[in-house]
Amino acid sequence: MKQFIRNIYHETILGYYLIHPIYIIYELVLKIVPDETFVRFNFKRHMGYSLDLKNPKTLNEKINWLKLHDRTPLHTICSDKFKVRDYIREKIGDKFLVPLCYETKKPSDIVPENLPNHPCIIKTNHNSSGGIIVKNKEEIEWRKIQFHLKKLLRENYYYRTREWQYKNIEPRIIVEKLLQNNAGKIPFDYKLHCFNGKVVTIQVDIDRGSDNHSRNWYNTDWKREPFKWSSVKEGGKKTDPSQSDVEKPVTLDEMIKLSQILAEPFPYVRVDWYDVDGILYFGELTFHHDGGNRPIEPKEWDLKLGKKLNLKSTGKQKTFST
Repeated sequence: MKQFIRNIYHETILGYYLIHPIYIIYELVLKIVPDETFVRFNFKRHMGYSLDLKNPKTLNEKINWLKLHDRTPLHTICSDKFKVRDYIREKIGDKFLVPLCYETKKPSDIVPENLPNHPCIIKTNHNSSGGIIVKNKEEIEWRKIQFHLKKLLRENYYYRTREWQYKNIEPRIIVEKLLQNNAGKIPFDYKLHCFNGKVVTIQVDIDRGSDNHSRNWYNTDWKREPFKWSSVKEGGKKTDPSQSDVEKPVTLDEMIKLSQILAEPFPYVRVDWYDVDGILYFGELTFHHDGGNRPIEPKEWDLKLGKKLNLKSTGKQKTFST
């Protein structure tokens, strides 16, 4: 029933106008709940035990501690899918940026004549809503997309997650070239989890956006990790590792080197990459993987990974020149 209501709200205009007043009330209630109260409640709801913020030990606990205690202007810049491009240019160069086709603050600007003729992806810069893939402009219901984007631009992702870095992002729409390999497929998504500036573990998302979506974990020597850290897809299904292995990417060493440059200012950050036939493209920076609210299995690995993350470097002003 919950998923049915969510589909009506997001997929139909009538459903939106029927449910949105309730959503507004829900948002108003969320805004008066203190951050720590919200974070504690959300953690207990997902993890099944109380969050220890005084002496966090597990990786998920430390990620939630960081939500409340590691907040700087650079976090906001790097979480903005538009402004992070400046950070990437300065740190590692613009050759790793996915080509930007268009940007605007007005959903009404998202029309065929403003978009490229090659495949592209439309997304907002201020949340984790994913994107709208456009391969053939003639097959797109543009009014429906404009309406969807209008809803997204009104949302402040911070209030639903208490991930502070999203609070002050100025919402806008960006259109990027759709990355495809020589076979015409979406490339694998490599996510390098960095602790205190060093890559510790690597997540590979395979066939993302499909029913076959799986998630493998590797160390920096490209050996399978003895744990999994899954998200939960719609319908409650976990994203588990695949039975087959993923071939070690030829760009792995470069990925690790570049990730550690980008991660240097932060205690914990996930650096995302796409390898398109041996050419690297930056994806995004994520400061709280799955919100710190998804179990690591076996459970003891949550503690083992937590021991590798030192929280003493938090609270410093982090900047970069523009």
